[in-house]
Amino acid sequence: MSDREAFRPRDHRPPGTLVDTIRFRLRALVDFQVATVLKDVERYLSGRTGTIADIGAGAGPYRHLFKSAGVEYLGLDTNAADVFGYQTSDVLHFDGTRLPLADSSVDGLICTEVLEHVADPDVLVQEMHRVLRRGGTGLVTIPWSARNHYIPWDYRRLTPTSLELLFGAFASVDVQPRGTDVTVIASKVIVVCSRAILRQRHMLSRIAWSMCCSPILGVAVIIGQASLRADLGSRDDPLGYSVFLAK
Repeated sequence: MSDREAFRPRDHRPPGTLVDTIRFRLRALVDFQVATVLKDVERYLSGRTGTIADIGAGAGPYRHLFKSAGVEYLGLDTNAADVFGYQTSDVLHFDGTRLPLADSSVDGLICTEVLEHVADPDVLVQEMHRVLRRGGTGLVTIPWSARNHYIPWDYRRLTPTSLELLFGAFASVDVQPRGTDVTVIASKVIVVCSRAILRQRHMLSRIAWSMCCSPILGVAVIIGQASLRADLGSRDDPLGYSVFLAK
């Protein structure tokens, strides 16, 4: 099945070098999934204190935000994270079931765009509840409108109702949509154009396709960003959902 994934997601790495910083900012401009997750992570971290775990950290794309917020970062990922193209050394690795943390040992947690790749999300959610101290908070994001990706390790899309049930053990569960159907349409246009360009093997062909697609890409970015800022469209068919939790 993995051979059918013609447009696998690009690595999402934190800003560091000048090149990485430019890539990160450019992606936040044109990739609305990333833009909305970034916004919610920034909002979640505002005013937080203590140790916050990043569960399913990957390459730690939002790690720099923890430093800016003045909180202690603790990255965790599975032993099999390399199937997603990540081989980060400075994170705690685990077997995908029990988190290597003591009960009530963290003040907060984030888990961004991970649950769709977990075969049994109930186990991971129970672990989140176990390691979070009483009164602690969390942010979990999951896509709704997203192509089948990292095949075959993409298992589900979850509605707000199913997310409320999944996190039912928490004292507070606030499910919020990210973007609207207008954002989704703009995002799909960007993906189609980008795929057409990147599929070209010869430089001249890629340049020609880039010139043809650039006006369309520009309009899609403007419309998508406008939909996020002005809340244009229906929130019943968003890019994804952010779940704000409290124990």
